[in-house]
Amino acid sequence: MAKSRFSFAAVVVLAASLQAACAEDPHEPAKLVVPAGFNIEVLVDDVPNARSMALGDQGTLFVSTRKLGKVYAVTGLDSADGPVVTTVADGMNVPNGVAFHDGALYVAEISRVLRFPGIESRLDEIPAPEVVRDDFPTDGHHGWKYIAFGPDGKLYVPIGAPCNVCDEAGYAVIMRMNADGSGLEVFAEGVRNSVGFTWHPDTGEMWFTDNGRDWMGDDIPDCELNHAPRAGMHFGFPYCHGGDIVDPEYGDSRKCGEFTPPALGLGAHVAPLGIEFYTGEMFPAEYRGQAFIAEHGSWNREAGKVGYQVVLVRMKDGRAVGKEPFAYGWLAGDEVSGRPVDVLQLADGSLLVSDDLGGRIYRITYRGG
Repeated sequence: MAKSRFSFAAVVVLAASLQAACAEDPHEPAKLVVPAGFNIEVLVDDVPNARSMALGDQGTLFVSTRKLGKVYAVTGLDSADGPVVTTVADGMNVPNGVAFHDGALYVAEISRVLRFPGIESRLDEIPAPEVVRDDFPTDGHHGWKYIAFGPDGKLYVPIGAPCNVCDEAGYAVIMRMNADGSGLEVFAEGVRNSVGFTWHPDTGEMWFTDNGRDWMGDDIPDCELNHAPRAGMHFGFPYCHGGDIVDPEYGDSRKCGEFTPPALGLGAHVAPLGIEFYTGEMFPAEYRGQAFIAEHGSWNREAGKVGYQVVLVRMKDGRAVGKEPFAYGWLAGDEVSGRPVDVLQLADGSLLVSDDLGGRIYRITYRGG
């Protein structure tokens, strides 16, 4: 097990500033902007390709990777000596998804889900994983998986479209199954590539992000925030995008009115990934029940990059009514110093943000003033 210690590294934050300065070196932390009264700092600065996050019962932070085949455990998040990072799995096949349930860590590779029982008490001697299920598609395109347990105790697993746009049976869905892998069923259809979902703390209903298709222009279609209060809903892919944009290849066969429109359009090419409803006491009361989304950022937009930030989605009467930047500065002009992937609330109400480009975990706190 590879271990290393890190001290807390403060990121210079100009909370009242209107612009974030450009980081000269993409390997150095950016100068980030958050609202007045908030602070953002680097919690851990050496978690290469940090992607999805899950929190164990004893406070262990588990962090996946997509490109490195590793899963990390981070302990001592509030230790005076700094957090300890341990590599708990290596040589895996794109282990993007992590979830924690009943004392076990679940890890999703491209075609299977593994379970590490009792892992928090065995970080010095990692138990051999159990195969929960190993019959998912093997496609690499959109094959990486975000996973999470819902309030029904079931594990939700997406199967992304193996393409930019295509109509393939068994793909572009969100599945769910029992914790032991049994009872696999389709929960939602018409979902191109969801890499983040959660459940509203009051209603228990699912909300998920979805990445819009490419090559229809810089400004269409929107990436989406979707609301799935029940099983069996269809969200339009590949026939319809953003609620009312007919696909030029597949749109003739179905009508947009047949499908569930997005709860909110998030903008084209912003690549929304992790989402978290805020339930803590640290942030001001106006933030409770609101949603934070990590925007990974565009890769092929001709008129300039977009995304590369954490946005706040305002909720009102159970509806998403708009979004606004919350933490930004990873993008300065066309210079990129970080790419947010996931957001996770800690027990004290602070918010973590993973960055797979910089290999960092940031922590956002509120100090008032």
